[in-house]
Amino acid sequence: MRFEITGSVDPLLSVTLEKGEKVLAESNAMVAMDGDLSLKGRSRGGIMKSLARKLLNDESFFQQYVEAEKGPGSVLLAPNIPGDIRILDVGERQYMVSDGAFLAATEEVELEVKSQGLGRALLGDSGGFFVMATDGHGQIAVSGFGSVRELEVKEGQSLIVDNGHLVAWDASLDYELSLNTSHSGLFGKLVNSQITGEGIVLKFRGQGKVIVCSRNKGGFIDWIFAQEKTDKAVKND
Repeated sequence: MRFEITGSVDPLLSVTLEKGEKVLAESNAMVAMDGDLSLKGRSRGGIMKSLARKLLNDESFFQQYVEAEKGPGSVLLAPNIPGDIRILDVGERQYMVSDGAFLAATEEVELEVKSQGLGRALLGDSGGFFVMATDGHGQIAVSGFGSVRELEVKEGQSLIVDNGHLVAWDASLDYELSLNTSHSGLFGKLVNSQITGEGIVLKFRGQGKVIVCSRNKGGFIDWIFAQEKTDKAVKND
């Protein structure tokens, strides 16, 4: 099986399969595929794991996969939101994946649900109380809103990332939620974060990769609703 990113703006993921191979994909990700390939759905990992992905992490209960049943072929996959794609090698490194960032994975990669602490869940955009984590060996493709970049966390240093721009991160990294504002005191920091929309960040330590995207999906949605309210106000006048 071979993963290849094609295109520069809003790229596609091209997956080449040999006969008998399968690729796991996010629901509605399939754009086009050769006629010898089959598109199917199943509750991967058993009923309980599928329920956990759906109820705890708002992922699809039935995961979609493309299988080369009759012969080799290729399939084109695309994220649900516009943005870049990154292919990550899973094995020696395992990854935590933010909500909506998963696009595709080779068959030997498992996606599990892991819990987060209370503070990370309530104030972070990385996935609430539960986040997706990889296991096994193979490759996984993740996507982010806008352009995507890999950052390296080095031993003895820390990396601060706005949680709205987080795509995936090395599972071996230690991370904590922080309110990175100039206001002193917890209450002042919380108020300033709500007023400005800034200040809630994740601080990573250790050694590994952090994948970030240029756009904040939550901020973009808020901007769309703000424009709708402005348009309605103008029409009423």
